[in-house]
Amino acid sequence: MKQFKTESKKLLDLMINSIYTNREIFLRELISNASDAIDKLSFMALTDPSVKLGNDELAITLSFDKDARTITVSDNGVGMTEEELDKNLGTIAHSGSQAFKEANAEHQGEDIDIIGQFGVGFYSSFMVADKVRVVSRAYGSDQAYAWESDGVRGYTVAPAEPGERDGENDHGTDVTLYLREVEGEDSPDKFLSEWGLRDLVRRYSNYVRHPVQMMATKSRELPKPEDAGDDYTPQWESYQELETLNSMTPIWKKRSSEVEQEDYDEFYTSTFHDWEKPARTVSFHAEGALSYDALLFIPSRAPFDLYSKDYEKGLALYSSNVMIQEKCADLLPDHFNFVRGVVDSPDVSLNISRETLQQNSQLRAIERRVERKVKDELTAMQRDDREAYEKFFENFGRGLKFGIYNSYGASASDLADLLLFWSAREEKMVTFAEYVAAMPSSQDKIYYAAGESRERLQKMPVVKNAVDHGFDVLLCTQDVDEFMFQAMRSYHAAAVAGDSEHQGTDERDLDLVNVSTADLDFATEEEKEQAEKASEEHKDLFEAMKDVLGDKVVAVRASARAGEAPACISTEGPVSLEMERIMAESPDAGMAPGARRVLELNASHPVFGKLTAAKDAGDDARLKLYGSLLYDQALLMEGLPVDDPIEFAKNVCELM
Repeated sequence: MKQFKTESKKLLDLMINSIYTNREIFLRELISNASDAIDKLSFMALTDPSVKLGNDELAITLSFDKDARTITVSDNGVGMTEEELDKNLGTIAHSGSQAFKEANAEHQGEDIDIIGQFGVGFYSSFMVADKVRVVSRAYGSDQAYAWESDGVRGYTVAPAEPGERDGENDHGTDVTLYLREVEGEDSPDKFLSEWGLRDLVRRYSNYVRHPVQMMATKSRELPKPEDAGDDYTPQWESYQELETLNSMTPIWKKRSSEVEQEDYDEFYTSTFHDWEKPARTVSFHAEGALSYDALLFIPSRAPFDLYSKDYEKGLALYSSNVMIQEKCADLLPDHFNFVRGVVDSPDVSLNISRETLQQNSQLRAIERRVERKVKDELTAMQRDDREAYEKFFENFGRGLKFGIYNSYGASASDLADLLLFWSAREEKMVTFAEYVAAMPSSQDKIYYAAGESRERLQKMPVVKNAVDHGFDVLLCTQDVDEFMFQAMRSYHAAAVAGDSEHQGTDERDLDLVNVSTADLDFATEEEKEQAEKASEEHKDLFEAMKDVLGDKVVAVRASARAGEAPACISTEGPVSLEMERIMAESPDAGMAPGARRVLELNASHPVFGKLTAAKDAGDDARLKLYGSLLYDQALLMEGLPVDDPIEFAKNVCELM
């Protein structure tokens, strides 16, 4: 018995138990080796006129024997001599395929695609087998040889037994795995079935360029006998038929002009298990130092777990048509985590197990290109099919907003123009650019209001006041909105041409401002003068109201923006009322800072007269009652709960 050409027990054990993390990939590695063997023979046929070969004769065949507990992978490729068996399989980490690629690099074309790189894929067989037997006959040779090993004590190379690869044109290789007997989840018994092998081929080797075939059991109805009566029951028989398991030609390597949208839709629904067609399809090809093909899909609806912690983003990563990772997260930015698709590159630097990559810079380069392509497609959808885009945004807009927040505003330049918000004035969804284009010339900020529903926000006094004064307000109802605006801080507006109503504007940055902030004022000069006059004349009243409310507010003042309401709540500082509400629902609610509330009183409202009358009469009890009711009323109009519902009900009853 020969020994492996290295510290076999240590290195082979390391590869079997450490290099590979997924036992299922053993079949992927063996099929890739078989594909390389066929490609080598195809290359010989292209370069040597004496090699007569029909490409339709080349195939990879799978078979299994449940009783003998064996799986066999066969090919009719170039095969190996006795010396090549000894060198390729007896020397760990020697790659015959890699040596072939290097020796013939200048002559390979699109018809030849050698997959192997490291010379260790074959040994993944020992993850599921306790013995492997390889029978191979080199093309043009009269003798087949057998290599056999248990992966521990060494290996033998000897002439094959009679009947093994001894036909006239029986060149190629058979790799037979004798599966180990293990119980539980690690048992390889699940691969000893048509379904088990078919599933592995579909997931990992579906796009290998050569047909992967297997005898499949099928059934068919027998002809009805001529003398059968009316009560005849159809009879069926089982039969065996050689079936090709893989698709071979990947759709992403075809130019989009060669593929019908129906074909893309069918690929998407069958591959990603979605019953709806994709909203958009993006196919592109990159060439250069890093060449790759990409096929991307924007779904029509959000998966049920998109916003759960269990959701896994990522594109399927292939290298030379062989699946490396089912979901490579590094190929997608988080804000486009809904995108599905495939990236296939022969140039990515794989690690030795071909399960991960060596160079993250390659992934980053692909990710940037994917991000640009997805953004361009979404921009085109927004421009050309607004209805479809609004449906898309309803499904995935939260993720775009979170992308801005999660990047502390760094992604705003890429994502801001993709956002949509409900316009209080237009009563429809608008973009930032559309909002800016419709602004009056005197406006230098973008106003928004955040709450639980559009209807409630539309009725807020500060929102109605802003709209009445000609300023639009973006109504935001998602929990991420307020945090996104805080991270974004401003919107970079492009130059806008003027029209008869609006003056043109230059390129500029516009601050994003919550209409509930205390330092925001839409009032006319006349309204401001009236509010200032009321503040001076009733200074004692405002101080008394502050004493009544105590720590609930930081100030009580006259307002010129309450509109028709007797009072409204505003805030000072970075924490708004909506942000306070959202943080109060978080697990760390006790640590979250509260909003600095300001009670603003409408001096022109009849209720204000009641307040002044109570103050002038020295009726402190009545003043306390009015102050508490106005404060609670203002909270309710903001969609916030009152601090003490029982006290509020008691005050209402007392007033009645």
